[in-house]
Amino acid sequence: MPSDLTETVGEPRLSAQRTAEDAYSIHFSGDWTGKHPLPAVERLLEEIGRTPRPRSVVLEASGVRAWDSTFVGFLFELETRCAELKLPLRRDALPAGAARLIALADSVPEKTDARVAAAHDGFFQRLGKTTAAAIDAAAALFDFLGLLSIAMGRFLTGRARTRVGDIFEQMQACGADALAIVSLISFLVGVILAFMGAVQLERFGASIYVADLVAIGMLREMGAMMTAIIMAGRTGAAFAAQLGSMKVAQEIDALTTMGISPVEFLCLPRVLALFLMMPILCVYSDLLGIAGGAFIGSVMLHVSPAAYFHETMSAFTMTDFSIGVVKAAIYGVLVGFAGCLRGFECGDSSSAVGFATTSAVVTSIVMVVVACGVSAFILNLVGI
Repeated sequence: MPSDLTETVGEPRLSAQRTAEDAYSIHFSGDWTGKHPLPAVERLLEEIGRTPRPRSVVLEASGVRAWDSTFVGFLFELETRCAELKLPLRRDALPAGAARLIALADSVPEKTDARVAAAHDGFFQRLGKTTAAAIDAAAALFDFLGLLSIAMGRFLTGRARTRVGDIFEQMQACGADALAIVSLISFLVGVILAFMGAVQLERFGASIYVADLVAIGMLREMGAMMTAIIMAGRTGAAFAAQLGSMKVAQEIDALTTMGISPVEFLCLPRVLALFLMMPILCVYSDLLGIAGGAFIGSVMLHVSPAAYFHETMSAFTMTDFSIGVVKAAIYGVLVGFAGCLRGFECGDSSSAVGFATTSAVVTSIVMVVVACGVSAFILNLVGI
C-alpha cells in the first residue's frame, strides 16, 4: 500500500511505495513553489532505508502542477542522499526542465573542500598567507623598479623606444592642466597656516612672524607635499586608469608582441614628465601659499603687504627653497612610479581598472608621506 508522507491539502505532497520490480517509487504532487513547507527528506529516507532495501528509487512527478527552484533543490538533495546510500535514482518521469537543471548541477559538482578549508584557517595560516602576499607585492614593486631603472638608463644613452613628443604631451597634462587645482589648494593651505599662526602669535604681539611661519612651512614642506598629494589624486590616478584600460584592451600585450618595451614606451614618458614638472609646480605652490598668508596678514592682522613681504624675504633662504624643490622632484617620481605600477598590475576586467586607480592613489600618498618623514629625519641628522 502507498504510504502518504504529507497530509495537508494544498501543500506539496509526495507518496512512496514499493513496486513489483523491487524499486521504491516516489510520487510528487501539488504545488512545489516554495510557498508552503516542504516534506522532510529524513522521513522519506527512513521509508527507503527499511529492510529489505530497494534496488533503485524512481521519481514520478506527473501530479506536480507548478514548480520552481524549490522543487529542484529538494530533488537534488534527495539525489545526494540516495548517492550516499548507494541507491540508483531514476528521474525519467520528472519535468524536462527540472531534469535538465539537476543534470547541469551534477555536471559541475560543488567544491565543498575549498570553502571548509577557508573557514578553518587558523591564525598562523592567515599570517602566513598575508606575509606571502606582502612578499609577492614587494617583489613585484622592486621588479618594476628595476625595469624602470633600465629604461631610464637606455633613455639617457639614447637607446630607449621613448618618443620625446610623448614626454611633452604628458608634461602638458601634468603641468599646465593642473595649475587650477594647485592654485586653489596652495592658496588655501597658505591661508590656513597663516590663520593658525595668527591665533597664537597675536597673543604675544608677534603677528608679523606669521610671514616667517608661512614662508618656511611652504618652502620646506607644505608646498612640495600638497602638490604631490594633488598630483597623486589627479595624475597618478589618471596614469593607472590609462594603463589599466590599455591592459584590459590588450594594447600592452600588442606592444610586447611587436618588440616594444611597454615600460619604455608608456611608463618612462609619464615618470619623466612628473619629475620635470613637479619642481615647477612646487615653486608655483610656494608663491600661492605665501600670497594666501599675505591675504590673512592684511585682513586679520592688519599688516601691510610691504611689511609682510619684507619679513618673508628675511625668512627666505636658498637652503629651504632647494630642499622643497628637490623633495618635489622625488615626490614626482614616486607618484608616477606608483601610478604606472598599479596600471600594469591591473586585472583583465573593467572593474579591475577602478581598483587599480584607487590603489594607485593610496600607494602614491603613502610613498609621499613616508618619503617626507624619512627626509625630515635625515635633514635633522645633518643639521639642515
